[in-house]
Amino acid sequence: MGMSVGTSGGGGRGHRRRGRKQVLISEINVTPFVDVMLVLLIIFMVAAPLLTVGVPIDLPETQARALNAETQPITVSINEEGRIFLQETEIPIEEVVAKLEAIAQTGYEERIYVRGDRNADYGTVMRVMARISAAGFRNLGLVTLQEQDS
Repeated sequence: MGMSVGTSGGGGRGHRRRGRKQVLISEINVTPFVDVMLVLLIIFMVAAPLLTVGVPIDLPETQARALNAETQPITVSINEEGRIFLQETEIPIEEVVAKLEAIAQTGYEERIYVRGDRNADYGTVMRVMARISAAGFRNLGLVTLQEQDS
């Protein structure tokens, strides 16, 4: 009784599917991406003007021209009630200089804008400016609105 050697074809060689070739699709469907980008664009266009106003202040008007600013200055605001804000955070007057020194990137040459409400106490605005100036900050300015010709 001998062994029979047959060709059953089960060796795994020679079996290729003919006639059926799978082709990879190399196209990118950008329609969902464009839809998402348009929705985000609309959201940011609506939200951007709301983010620019920090502390609501009624600024006085002057005839001074606007300054050219390359970098975002540090803003100290005094509202109508005399409360003091550094950027958008309320702080007591005793902490103004310490906070400015902590966030000033260029040291005492940092540009600092003081925004005083039209109805704010003049003494409070001057006390804030005096403290900042006495600490050594020399690039200090007042923010006003451009006066409208009537």
